[in-house]
Amino acid sequence: MPEFDCKFADIQGQVHRRIETWSSEEELRNDYAARGFLLYSVKPHRPLVSSRIGERLGRLNLQQFVIFNQQFVTLTRAGLPILRSLELLAGNTKHRRLAACLNVIHENVRTGMPLSEAFRAQGVFPPIYTTSLVAGEKSGSLSEVIDRYVQYQKLSLSVRKKLLVSLIYPTVLVALVIAMVIFLVTFVVPEFAELYDSMGAQLPYMTQLLVSLGVTLNTNLMLIAVLVVGTVGILTVSLRSERARDFMDRVKLKIPFLGQIWIKYQVSQLCRLLSTLLTGGIPLVQALETTGQSIDSRLLQKQMRTAQEMVTEGQLLSESLATDAIFPSLAIEMVQVGESTGALPEMLNSVAEFFDDDVSTHMAAVLSLIEPAIMIFMGIFVAFVLISLYLPIFSLAERI
Repeated sequence: MPEFDCKFADIQGQVHRRIETWSSEEELRNDYAARGFLLYSVKPHRPLVSSRIGERLGRLNLQQFVIFNQQFVTLTRAGLPILRSLELLAGNTKHRRLAACLNVIHENVRTGMPLSEAFRAQGVFPPIYTTSLVAGEKSGSLSEVIDRYVQYQKLSLSVRKKLLVSLIYPTVLVALVIAMVIFLVTFVVPEFAELYDSMGAQLPYMTQLLVSLGVTLNTNLMLIAVLVVGTVGILTVSLRSERARDFMDRVKLKIPFLGQIWIKYQVSQLCRLLSTLLTGGIPLVQALETTGQSIDSRLLQKQMRTAQEMVTEGQLLSESLATDAIFPSLAIEMVQVGESTGALPEMLNSVAEFFDDDVSTHMAAVLSLIEPAIMIFMGIFVAFVLISLYLPIFSLAERI
């Protein structure tokens, strides 16, 4: 539906500016008139310059955004007005994308738009952030809500960094193995092939196999590179469709052992996000909607939509999560306990912490098996190459 930029006065005479979504301008005007609001202007909403920049450049750097929010909270708690805080931060940040967005947000807030609407209009900020701002504006605890968001993101970033750091060593090993294979097969093997060809020696089967592989790769190296790049490009484009992402999520889930690690990591992120929203005063139905918009997994996005519908109809969250076999049973039981004790946000946070620890433990176990497996493969391949290359020399020496 189209969006409209509205400037109006409420019943108390206070002037506001807001972005509204309606099927037509006439329906919007009728609704405002029925509520007793005086409309000054209604215009089709068009994203401003920084919005277009944001759409073109994609998401802002999350770490930089967390730093901005830490500074924003500090300034507002020190007593600076929101407008002055935005102006100072826009002028001092070295991140050009963020500065461009903050300048437009400052202008929108100055003309009467709520802070949450001004951030949402840019189209580059996370849904959890803009939803949290709405709760902060309604409750009058904006600084506390933003600070809670900062703590959530810092913890999420810490978990991601921990996982990435644990993957660095095996990734380097795999890269070295691939580089070694390419070097031996494309540079070393052809040299020996020329030597054996000039000697006219009968090559053992192992050596023939290795030489054939080296010649094939050497001759078709450019074609193979084009095919690899093309395949990666096609897969990247294909995975942007919802069907492909849904299919890939199901494939990930069915991978033995690793599938369970992946879903537990996704569930931990979901529970932490939902806990943050509920703690900030967001109603459960709205929190489920925002969570569904914020998580990466297509399967869990569908689960959140189903949960939102069932909770709206009056069912418990734990019941709605149990409709699909995706959510771990332990998580559902913990949510059920949280609902029965009235401590759902705290229990969701406990679920996130539990699965974070579980993922870290299982990742360490997997990596402890992967690293020796890579080393064994590397040793076997090097041994195969050396034996294949030197076997004809030993055969010739025996004949002499």
